[in-house]
Amino acid sequence: MNRRIRTLIVDDEPIARRTLRLLLEKDSEIELLGEHDGVTAVAAIEKSRPDLLFLDIQMPELDGFQLLERIGVETVPAIVFVTAYGQHALRAFDVDAVDYLMKPFDDERFATTLRRVKSLLAQPAEKTAPRYLRRLVIRTSSRILLVKVEDIDWIEAADYYARVHAGGKGYLIRQTMGELEQALDPAMFFRLHRSGIVNLDKIRELVPHFKGEYTAVLQSGASLRMARGRFEELQRRLAT
Repeated sequence: MNRRIRTLIVDDEPIARRTLRLLLEKDSEIELLGEHDGVTAVAAIEKSRPDLLFLDIQMPELDGFQLLERIGVETVPAIVFVTAYGQHALRAFDVDAVDYLMKPFDDERFATTLRRVKSLLAQPAEKTAPRYLRRLVIRTSSRILLVKVEDIDWIEAADYYARVHAGGKGYLIRQTMGELEQALDPAMFFRLHRSGIVNLDKIRELVPHFKGEYTAVLQSGASLRMARGRFEELQRRLAT
């Protein structure tokens, strides 16, 4: 890779996180994005889209395999399991883990793992399909909601945030429209204008107005204006 490898550590034990952090900080090709436990890691992964994940297996509340089920194993190109238990090795490689580090490990074993990771990530990008969000992690005052992207109707800008409309409800998330546009599959979502992104499958009809302007009417009944000049591109996208 030409750029540094964007890396997250997920482990509930502070000592284990510190050990990994110190080893990773020695490598100039690694960009360490942060450290999390299983619960907080879900939102962090969805937002930062790391290249590499060092992932503990046995964690309270949300273990390593449960975390991968939530985010989708295809979300992170390289996964390294770090655990004190050997009985999960076969299951780890079933989800295409790059390596399985048994605690405690020495510097030489860790270096071997990094060589394997770098070899994998150095493969031509053409071999890896683009990775897009499969779900949004939405935090409310009382709970954490997981909204599948196919359930989203549309998204609107809300100052430095975005409001996601799904199932007749609106949810405020701490992401910009630009970040969301890059993270969502363009085969499913379309930027109608600067402040609105729509799920193409939720469009019921397009209503013309004067001077080439259109409104997209959704299955939910919501009416969204379209920026002038976007209609032809929307037609092309709807036809594919």
